[in-house]
Amino acid sequence: MPASPPGWVTDAVFYQIFPDRFARSARLAKPDTLEAWGSPPSVFGFQGGDLFGVAEHLDYVAELGISALYLTPIFSSAANHRYHTYDYFTVDPLLGGTPAFRELLDQAHARDIRVVLDGVFHHAGRGLWQFHHTLENGAASPYVDWFHFDPERLTGKRHFAAYPDPAARNALRRGVGSREALGYQAWWDLPALPKFNIDTPAVREFLWSVATHWIEFGIDGWRLDVAAEIKDQTFWQEFRQRVKACNPEAYLVGEIWHEAQPWLRGDQFDAVTNYPLAAACLGFFGGAQLDLNQVRQPLGFRQVGRLDCRAFADRIDALLGLYEPAVTAAQLNLLDSHDTARFLTSVGGDQTALRLAWLFVCTLPGAPCLYYGDEIGLRGGPDPDCRQAFAWDPAGWDHGLREHVKDCIALRRRFPALRHGGFARRYAADGVYMFQRSLEAESLVVALNVAGETRRLDVSFLEAEGQAAAWQVVWGDRAGLSLDGGRRAVAIAPRSALVLQRV
Repeated sequence: MPASPPGWVTDAVFYQIFPDRFARSARLAKPDTLEAWGSPPSVFGFQGGDLFGVAEHLDYVAELGISALYLTPIFSSAANHRYHTYDYFTVDPLLGGTPAFRELLDQAHARDIRVVLDGVFHHAGRGLWQFHHTLENGAASPYVDWFHFDPERLTGKRHFAAYPDPAARNALRRGVGSREALGYQAWWDLPALPKFNIDTPAVREFLWSVATHWIEFGIDGWRLDVAAEIKDQTFWQEFRQRVKACNPEAYLVGEIWHEAQPWLRGDQFDAVTNYPLAAACLGFFGGAQLDLNQVRQPLGFRQVGRLDCRAFADRIDALLGLYEPAVTAAQLNLLDSHDTARFLTSVGGDQTALRLAWLFVCTLPGAPCLYYGDEIGLRGGPDPDCRQAFAWDPAGWDHGLREHVKDCIALRRRFPALRHGGFARRYAADGVYMFQRSLEAESLVVALNVAGETRRLDVSFLEAEGQAAAWQVVWGDRAGLSLDGGRRAVAIAPRSALVLQRV
């Protein structure tokens, strides 16, 4: 089946928001137990961001040039990250409930900003009604086959350990599986996250109904959490059919951290979260400043290493060749997320690395995704530190970085070739990586210099079929392009970039 991602995604620039940490609204009463806004984030603490707050800052988002939001989970949950869902049909009251989301969705759409939600369909929170019902009633519960239970717990011969006692905790630490230690299978053996039994028809229908309910509510797609851990491809095939029947333009992007060909053949997902691209960017743009202790933390990039120019170019060629061109153009191209250390922290605070990397993803096939706060220089190590509150006092912003982010997005929007054009590698040596994007008569060359010295290159090889081409600089120092003895040459300053347009 040919891949057919929604056409709007190729033109989109996404902004990922972690709702508890983006913005508080005065419209929503806050409990006294909240952590102070901007305090170091903790595993269990809430700082009180809500969806009214997101709605109130949509003009800020739009000013960046953003055209799509990706929100981490918003449904009722007992965790600040809300991956522990206990009610899939209700927006968490701490976020303002379903009315707040209705307002946010309507206001976003009024600004031509799409909204994609995070769907957690592999596992639930232990507060989910069907799980709670089984804990209370054992084998007599009609939901006994919704999860993977130990039969002896269901019949009362042994007690459930949904909130583990010391013996159960010790068993988990020794590597005993959650089904034996707790009485039910849990994701990564975490007691708060019972794993759905996807083989049960009622579970499948329940999850599909969640997906279509929110599509009918008006969302523009789903980011699908730990999608590769639902091994049954027929589940995702039916998921796609039902979602696309409600909205053929809905975007389905799976959270898969590795190559994902089986899911991207046109019958399951439109794209995946492009973590391999992020890993390559860390290795190349971070260079000597790359902090491997940060990036290789659990849930991070354990295989990341420093890449020279040729290795990076080879890696990009490989990534761009994995899937059909339509799928590549719809990939969610990110540099960091709520599951990784922030890019700026990972590269030892080297802002030039972030600037070059963001320009790169804005000129590459696929949809760029900016993690909230990266544009103002927000830092943070691995979870939970990467989930810090947004600092709304402009006095603390890195305004130069923010303008750079906006300029990169504007560059992408200005030239259709950067969104829809073909890709060709043109040069990769001595710290300079150069590639070309072309669409009909429009052609641009992006040259990135990660070296600490100016690089001067004869670029007469850019001339097509022996015909001299005229070029102009549309990004970077215009003095970097010159004629030298009748031959076209460029000079790229240290840790900087040029973008050339053929005229």
